[in-house]
Amino acid sequence: MRVQLPNAWIQIHRAAALALTLAMPTSAPAVAAPELADQFFKGKVINLYIGFATGGTYDYFGRLTGRFIGRHIPGNPTVVVQNMPGTGSLQAANYLYAQAPRDGTAWGVVTQTLAIEEALRSPAVRYKAAELTWIGRISSALEVYFTWKTSKARTIEDARLYETPVAGTGAGSPSEGYPRLLNALAGTRFKIISGYPGSTQGMMAMERGEVDGGLSSWNTLKRTRPSWIEKGDVNLLVQYGAERHPDLRNVPTALEATQTAEGRRAFAFYISGAELGRSLVMPPEVPADRVNLLRTAFQAMLQDPEFLAEIEKSGQEFQPASGERVERLVREVANAPRDIVDRVEAILRVK
Repeated sequence: MRVQLPNAWIQIHRAAALALTLAMPTSAPAVAAPELADQFFKGKVINLYIGFATGGTYDYFGRLTGRFIGRHIPGNPTVVVQNMPGTGSLQAANYLYAQAPRDGTAWGVVTQTLAIEEALRSPAVRYKAAELTWIGRISSALEVYFTWKTSKARTIEDARLYETPVAGTGAGSPSEGYPRLLNALAGTRFKIISGYPGSTQGMMAMERGEVDGGLSSWNTLKRTRPSWIEKGDVNLLVQYGAERHPDLRNVPTALEATQTAEGRRAFAFYISGAELGRSLVMPPEVPADRVNLLRTAFQAMLQDPEFLAEIEKSGQEFQPASGERVERLVREVANAPRDIVDRVEAILRVK
């Protein structure tokens, strides 16, 4: 779906950037904090760690940010992007929380289920999502589950009848969480083949016949593999949203596929991660003046005509949100009803 960029939209985001600037701490002298932040980033290198392999939307949005945001940060620091795949990106999240510098020079793009994995007490989690520092969200994400044309599972109903091997990118990733939940709550028979570093590698494995299917964002699938859709090479089984996307009117949502009210509540909790989407995160305890400066730079990047042209050309979903909004989303997940969290946890931890 192409993104329309009306003047009103740009004005809204300009206003948001101004609001962020006005919200900067005022307890110190008016010019002291901005000057310190400006001086700090001049000549610095910002390392941006992407928790997945190349090719997917985490990688795309991370690298796009790396190209543009430096010009909007006072001092024009260099942004170096590198991939750090492992454990569904939880390796990168753990690194940012416990080891990376807490001075604003270490950023990450990690799984949208970051807060959910913590709520579920994942053994791989070594962070506190609410203590991390959120710069902002570039976009939320709609993900779809699909199988190759040779698979017996051509619909979600078929997936209840036939064991269907699917590619997984790590225990902390939606590519493994979703099929586990579907098996428990919708009666499907997905068999997770773990160990793929990213969704692109999972799709390649599907082409080679190693697995029957996998997970990707809808925009990645239609942008990078349009012929699959046009020729009917893939079967779209289910979409992970609260309601059907306009492009996917004939594809059921996970909530529709789920067979009980309790199951729908459990799935609603898990798909809330899509709201976190592709967000930029930093370690805890980054100085407040630098956080405000970087959030303002992020808002400025969202208005950059060249950045917007790249988004337009890519055809990617583009639904940005402020760092404050992302922080609220993380807190909402942390405060989810414990009985629902326990139900989801019990499903995801079964081997």
